[in-house]
Amino acid sequence: MRVAILDYNAGNTRSVQFALERLGVEPILTRDPVVLAGVDKVIFPGVGAAGATMTYLEEMGLDVIIKNLKQPVLGICLGMQLLCAFSEEGNVAGLGIFPQKVKRFVANEGLKVPHMGWNTLSCEEVPLMAGIEAGSYVYFVHSYYAEMSPYTVASCTYGNCFSAALQKDNFYGTQFHPEKSGSIGAQILENFIAL
Repeated sequence: MRVAILDYNAGNTRSVQFALERLGVEPILTRDPVVLAGVDKVIFPGVGAAGATMTYLEEMGLDVIIKNLKQPVLGICLGMQLLCAFSEEGNVAGLGIFPQKVKRFVANEGLKVPHMGWNTLSCEEVPLMAGIEAGSYVYFVHSYYAEMSPYTVASCTYGNCFSAALQKDNFYGTQFHPEKSGSIGAQILENFIAL
């Protein structure tokens, strides 16, 4: 099993790498289009700014590479958001794999932004979420969220209901960080590897 972690000069690559190694997978950190096209799975990790990341992906030609991948691809946090059509963070066009917009949480009394910490999931019965019970806790750190859509396979509520996980064809996304979500996150990563 060859799993690549997309290297785009940001992202939470080390935590994702360690989480995969705990599952017995030795990932490849790369931005090489040939390597990305030839592996079994690709992970597009989170952490960073939407505008700067999209600029980098476009300059490197990685935006086209990602959209044309045929194997399972998992976007985590910012990685998932950039798989969407548009982000209010920097008012930037994303990769457009998922048609929805990414919006900023509105801070108000009792609702702090960013949404940081453990929160519960509501899940569909899909392979990515196999074995994950409703109400399972996962770890979030984000100020922006993907709207609910027909591609939502897990949701969470923080002020309003938002997409915690997405799936369309061979593309998957989690707004939460499975690499930081203990045994639940490990199960989700295992599920992704088993796809």
